[in-house]
Amino acid sequence: MSDTSVIPAPLAVRNLFEDLLGRDVNVSPGDPMTAENLPTGLFAIYTDTSQRMYAVLGMTLSLAANAGAALGLLPVGAAEDSIEEKTLFPNLAENVFELCNVFTSLLNREGAPHVKLYQVIYPGNPLPNDARAQLLALGKRLDLVIEVARYGKGRFSLSLV
Repeated sequence: MSDTSVIPAPLAVRNLFEDLLGRDVNVSPGDPMTAENLPTGLFAIYTDTSQRMYAVLGMTLSLAANAGAALGLLPVGAAEDSIEEKTLFPNLAENVFELCNVFTSLLNREGAPHVKLYQVIYPGNPLPNDARAQLLALGKRLDLVIEVARYGKGRFSLSLV
């Protein structure tokens, strides 16, 4: 069986964020998320039709809060307060869940397994060991710094199994 999973291009990620958030987004190469980022990060686990893990997406709290606030047309202060309190407020979390769900469109490709959002793990909740290992592993991955205009930036890591 040929491997049909493909890492989305940074431009595709930027376009998806811009389309969803309705504002300019800058994307640049970044460092992978580290174990230190995990306690306050937001993670999305994607599975194929057999419920096998396909990909793990991680965002630092700063990116999740800024994207969530921008998506909800909330003031920058909502993101700043969330970051300062080291938690993702429920209204921001709901918006980021939607972003993670729409992100599935970048993982589904012709001839590849159908991928769906399996679970979103919010800051302060433990990341399952298999997802943690996948996110921290070398291999098929995309690590970016994403900056949302007038809001702020954070780290984005995507690792495909």
